[in-house]
Amino acid sequence: MKSLVVFDLDGTLALSKSAIDPEMSTLLTALFAVVRVAIISGGAFPQFQTQVLARLPQHDHFDKLSLLPTCGTRFYRYTDDWRLLYAENLSDEQKQKITAALHAALDATGFRPKKTWGELIEDRESQITYSALGQEAPLDEKKKWDPDFAKRKKIKALLGVSLPDFSVALGGATSIDVTLPGIDKAYGIGKLRDVLGIATGDMIYVGDALFPGGNDEPARRTGAICIQVRDPDESKRVIEAIIACSEDSPT
Repeated sequence: MKSLVVFDLDGTLALSKSAIDPEMSTLLTALFAVVRVAIISGGAFPQFQTQVLARLPQHDHFDKLSLLPTCGTRFYRYTDDWRLLYAENLSDEQKQKITAALHAALDATGFRPKKTWGELIEDRESQITYSALGQEAPLDEKKKWDPDFAKRKKIKALLGVSLPDFSVALGGATSIDVTLPGIDKAYGIGKLRDVLGIATGDMIYVGDALFPGGNDEPARRTGAICIQVRDPDESKRVIEAIIACSEDSPT
């Protein structure tokens, strides 16, 4: 039995920018009782509050939960409230460089959408996130735009040339996340190791984007056991299996 289970959020615990459903809330609550849990996502902390925390019962197990928004560039732990332990923020100059490179890549690929919902490029302080159809796009539209990641892989290839000193990863349904070099989900897992004192070999990582170029892929190089899932329903079955294994473990 492992000591920590780390989850991606969008596409893993919930649909893109949607709240966890009642079944997932129940399963996570049960999971807190047997193991520590962490969530690392490209989303900013307010998304964690809306998508996860607001749907969990307020109980004593929040001290078993660690939250790492913006791909691990920030780390929150709960005492009497959620406290920020660190933030690897981008400078104004770096933000401007990333934003300009994103616009240039969109112009070069011709992937600017005709219709958008909200801003395409969001400053999350420690991460710049490009959402192809806008931050508020309907899930059905997002699913149709780039289901095989082909469009975003072309954009990412151009960013690899224009932003060689930054980490660029694909995640969610339409997103590209840009952070400081070396600041990715592997970095966040390393912080979990250091802060919680848990060896990475005692961690399980669950995500839907563990493929090459996906924003979960860096977890593969940490030594954690990695489990690729298709969607939240498959994640639920993984959680059920972990709980069952815990119940079957000798005390």
